[in-house]
Amino acid sequence: MEPLDLFIFLMLLCLQWTAAPATKNIDWTYTGLVGQSEWSQYFPDCSGDSQSPVDVVTTQTKYDPSLIPLTPLGYSQHGNAPFTLYNNGHTVVIELPEWMGLRGLPWFFTAVQMHLHWGSGGPSHGGSEHTINGLSADAELHVVHYNSELYPNMSTAMTQRDGLAVLGILIVTGEETNVAFNNILNYLSRIRHADQKVPIPAFDIQSLLPTDLGRYYRYNGSLTTPPCYQSVIWTVFNDRVQISKAQLLKLETLLYSSKAEDEYRILLQDNYRATQPLNHRVIFTSFSAESGKELSSGEVTAIVIGVMCGCVGVAVIIRFIVKTIRMSRPEKANEKKQDMALNSTSEAEKKEEPSPPPQTEP
Repeated sequence: MEPLDLFIFLMLLCLQWTAAPATKNIDWTYTGLVGQSEWSQYFPDCSGDSQSPVDVVTTQTKYDPSLIPLTPLGYSQHGNAPFTLYNNGHTVVIELPEWMGLRGLPWFFTAVQMHLHWGSGGPSHGGSEHTINGLSADAELHVVHYNSELYPNMSTAMTQRDGLAVLGILIVTGEETNVAFNNILNYLSRIRHADQKVPIPAFDIQSLLPTDLGRYYRYNGSLTTPPCYQSVIWTVFNDRVQISKAQLLKLETLLYSSKAEDEYRILLQDNYRATQPLNHRVIFTSFSAESGKELSSGEVTAIVIGVMCGCVGVAVIIRFIVKTIRMSRPEKANEKKQDMALNSTSEAEKKEEPSPPPQTEP
């Protein structure tokens, strides 16, 4: 190659590197210089019209009777090999073995990993990525799968429209401890800093999911983090999973997004993306409006108390009526006895009255 040709080739190569920066190496964040409002400048798909997460407005969803319950395969068959727990600086990731998969979709999907999103316990009370009727949960679990029928691996599948299937599980807090989540939370102190990994004992992944896998919302969307590829078939379960407030506090306060060698420590909090416009998309439900009516624990308690109070009220009224009837019966009996006594007295008096003397003729 001539020196001039070599010079031109190197110049063109430099221009290509300048025009197409390696977005994979961009250190994006949820807030700050490369926060989610700036993602689209570095990751073009983040400005697409089929982004996730979304707000599920239940009155605008459409019932699809063809949506069948999902069937996790191998979720409970964790074997003896440990799982890997990983702090990637954005979330905590649990890598899943390839024998775990998912049926109930048009193709078979193989499990890859699961991760969590949470808030900071602040006044906004956010934490989940998806919201229902504008209300967020305290956290959200995502179980990620790739379409292993059509694509050879996760890297290839994630760029395809039908490449990924993600389960979204909304998490709320209560008083009781969720023992299943302790399989993750009890080991967070070992991966406090970004890029730290640790093996943890394998456990039943299905124990993290809601009991009812047949009631869910389904829509086409995207990854909720860069590069935001619009390749996800989303399944967001209607039923929530509950953890304790102490467990949520661990999630919100133990991890850092900074590395161990960094000068300043930055807590890993509020790692959820804001909801995105639904645009042309329709959110389908696997249950009808009638069967999908969800009662909160407070509503159930109120109904039970109302029914009990109603039963007590009815019992009191019945007892009062019975008592009144019983009390009225002796009075009527006494009145009848008095009437009979008076009648017998009058009859006796009539018999005792002397008959008038016979009249004699003059």
